[in-house]
Amino acid sequence: MKSDAYLVSKYNVPGPRYTSYPTVPYWEGDSFSVSSWKESLKKGLSLPNDKGGLTISGKRPSISLYIHLPFCENMCTFCGCTKRITKNHLVEKPYIQALLKELRMYTGIIGHRPLIQQLHLGGGTPTFFSAENLEDLLIGIFEIADMAEEVEFSFEGHPNNTTREHLKMFNRNGFTRVCYGVQDYNETVQKAINRIQPFENVECATLEARSTGFTSVGHDIIFGLPFQTQEDVINTVKKTIKLMPDRIAFYSYAHVPWIKGNGQRGYSEEHLPSPEQKRLQYEIGKKMLLKAGYVEIGMDHFALKSDALYKAQQAGNIHRNFMGYTSSKTDVMIGLGLSAISDSWYGFAQNVKTLKEYYELLRNDTLPVMRGHILNEEDLVIRKHILNLMCNFETSWENKNQFFPELSYVLAQLKELEGDDLIVIKSQKLLVTEKGKAYVRNVCMPFDLRLQRKKPQTKLFSMTI
Repeated sequence: MKSDAYLVSKYNVPGPRYTSYPTVPYWEGDSFSVSSWKESLKKGLSLPNDKGGLTISGKRPSISLYIHLPFCENMCTFCGCTKRITKNHLVEKPYIQALLKELRMYTGIIGHRPLIQQLHLGGGTPTFFSAENLEDLLIGIFEIADMAEEVEFSFEGHPNNTTREHLKMFNRNGFTRVCYGVQDYNETVQKAINRIQPFENVECATLEARSTGFTSVGHDIIFGLPFQTQEDVINTVKKTIKLMPDRIAFYSYAHVPWIKGNGQRGYSEEHLPSPEQKRLQYEIGKKMLLKAGYVEIGMDHFALKSDALYKAQQAGNIHRNFMGYTSSKTDVMIGLGLSAISDSWYGFAQNVKTLKEYYELLRNDTLPVMRGHILNEEDLVIRKHILNLMCNFETSWENKNQFFPELSYVLAQLKELEGDDLIVIKSQKLLVTEKGKAYVRNVCMPFDLRLQRKKPQTKLFSMTI
């Protein structure tokens, strides 16, 4: 049996997180246009022009809506998201009006009022916005769109500034899930990542959410942070278990200063745990969570058996997209706001990343899209395999539409992972072992034909471990 240290040294390589396939660096921008994106959106919604914007059955398809709220009062140096640091809250209302205009533009493309099944507010810091302004945003959305019969509405909250007014407002507008960014409770680590946040704040925010009607409270915690030790992770997980959030994202810090600029250069490489230390941090944290009653859901995610995410996994309905793991799936996700990514299943489109460009394009009645990718037939097959692995830890090629010509090449590459007991390959099926779950990104990479054909010459991705 191979040791953990051996496996870490062997498989700790740069690799994608697979919130999409193809991954963003491999999007074919030359063949992408706003018009091709619009056509892929109609295709994803099964909206042929001669049907008046309806499916053949006459029913409106449900969509997911992701809204990116980029403003933060302080820079958290671990963060890789698109954000704008400001203490000027006068930016709130103009941004909300821009979001609503963008949604109206998509409504014009679709040809009818969208039916929203999933709605997620991310950032940045969504709770930078006042409860009053956020409610104006939600009211504005449902003047343009309709709410599906069964919905999954959620937002990302900062424990330091999520107020009872925020929670009450969200809950009366259909929100039942909140995710709080916790990261780590050690003060030295918090200072390094510029996220000072005592346990009492997280405890208060968690209890307030439950008392105002939220049925799913999630915590994000990170291992591999600067100055973080094994004892820090144990302490953070112990405190997390004390509050028993319904879901936990326990994920590896992605150190990519060559992509994210100076924000991640506030500390040096020598302040980061080694790959072996990171793996140990993860394994001990995972062991504690499993012992406390959590179940591993996909990559880096854990949930209680009472949570909808666990139930979705058991039913085979769990999905993964740019919003992470979700307990329900729509074929189309529309992203609004700076850097937001939309997904029609047949194509991706990402918005511009500066406020100036975003506002200017909307003023000119132009979708604020900066780049994208239209998937070809091969992409669609590979995308399904990678989704199967990321969501269900298995995939198969029993059906003709699951087969692709390079499969024998991919299976040959996977033999080494099988030899290390990370996967089991059967005649027409691949299963990820319990040990292999921590290496699922490495399992996906041989399937990633675009990555295999064109290995990056410079750093594009964070390390897999």
